[in-house]
Order: sequence, then C-alpha cells, then structure tokens
Amino acid sequence: MLRYESTLAPGVHIAFTSVAEGNLAIHVPDDRDAVLLRRRELEHHLGLGTQRFNYMNQVHSATVLDATGGESNAQVPTCDALVSPDAGQPLAVMVADCVPVALVGTGEKGVTSAVAHAGRRGLLEGILTSTVERMRAVGATALEAWIGPAICGRCYEVPLDMAEEAGSQRPGIVTQTRQGTAGLDLPGEAARELRDLGVAVTESGTCTLEEKDFYSYRRDPDTGRLAGLIWKIPGSASTVPAPGEEWPTGDTPL
Repeated sequence: MLRYESTLAPGVHIAFTSVAEGNLAIHVPDDRDAVLLRRRELEHHLGLGTQRFNYMNQVHSATVLDATGGESNAQVPTCDALVSPDAGQPLAVMVADCVPVALVGTGEKGVTSAVAHAGRRGLLEGILTSTVERMRAVGATALEAWIGPAICGRCYEVPLDMAEEAGSQRPGIVTQTRQGTAGLDLPGEAARELRDLGVAVTESGTCTLEEKDFYSYRRDPDTGRLAGLIWKIPGSASTVPAPGEEWPTGDTPL
C-alpha cells in the first residue's frame, strides 16, 4: 500500500491499495461477502472506527457528486468523482489501469477532499477539471493532488485512430509504446492538467501493468480493483488555522 499525508491539511490521509489488500470491487468475479469483509478490515486498519468509505458506480463520465455518507453498498452514486466539502466523508475510487486521483483543498471555510476516476474517456471529457471546479466552488483555494498507480504511456497501447483523436484534444497525451506502437500517457496528462489548474501534484510513478503488486485489467480482464482512498482520522482537526494561529497539538504540518 502506498501512503501519504496532506501537507495542506495534516490529519488528512491518502492511500493506494495493492494486491496485498485484496480486491475491493463488488462488480468483478469475486465473493461479495469476502469483498465487504476486506473493505471493513481495511477501514479498521486505517483507523476509521465506525466510518465507511464512500464508493462510486464508475461509468467513465465527467460527473462529480458530493458525498453524503448515506449510501448503502447496493445504492452507491453513479459518478466518476466524489467531493466531501468538509473532508468529513472517507472517499474511495477503484481502478485497475485507469488513473486514481485523490485531492485535498483548503480555504477560509476549512478543508475539502475528493477522489476522481480518470480513465481515457473521463480524462478527455474533463473529469479532473470538473472536480477541481467543484472543490473551489465549496471554498478551496489551495489544492494538492496525488496520482496513484495506473498504466503508463509506455504500456498503454491504443489504435492509431484513437491516439490521433485524443491527441487532437490533448497534444501531450500521445506516446509511443515499448513496442513502437501508438499509446496514451494518462497519468502524465492528468498531472499536466492538474498543474495547469494550479494544483500541486505528487505522482506515484507506478505502472499497474509493469508492477504485479497492483491490479491491471490489461494483464488480466478478470482481475480485481485497487482503491485510491482519502480520509481524516475521526477526532483530528478539520479546519485550517487562520494566519498567525497555531496547528492543534499533534497536527503539525510535515
């Protein structure tokens, strides 16, 4: 598992799971009860107490919704990004080659958090820009993002016409794969887009196809899904101190 902590809002944590934590998706070939047990064990391990991660029914769209915390496992929201306006809701995004992104924003109103699923279609349609715009609409002025494990541009081979179409929208996205064929650099394009929006970006640099510790749909269409997670430990500070104020004890910035 890759783990990070927000520098803008200490106490907000970010993680990207691996094969070691097991498949966390219900929609793939797996035992549903076993998946739900893995999710609960993960929440316990990460210190969430009675809280649950908010998952999405991801459909490769540019739809962004606010997390309410009221969804059951059978009624998750259909969208490709979730925003918690006060960072109070633990959030999850699932992938197996697509780009998982976790975001934190701070402003006068406090802390906000988000996750986004940036597959090829969603990335080209603007899911990341839409997520950042929603975060700014609820008060975030400074933002940072973490790009988790995803298939890299050297491995993500696509038909030439698909690459040309994507390149007409995003000139920097087209690559040449290791085989010398047309490819797309989804994590690289995600990082460029976020930086152009004024977001500080941390990239994991991990390719899911190359690294067998992570799930890859290109390697195995029946594979599981890793999760990109963002959460705040219950009881930790949820607001950003005003200029001149001190961080609460135990929440000093890294």
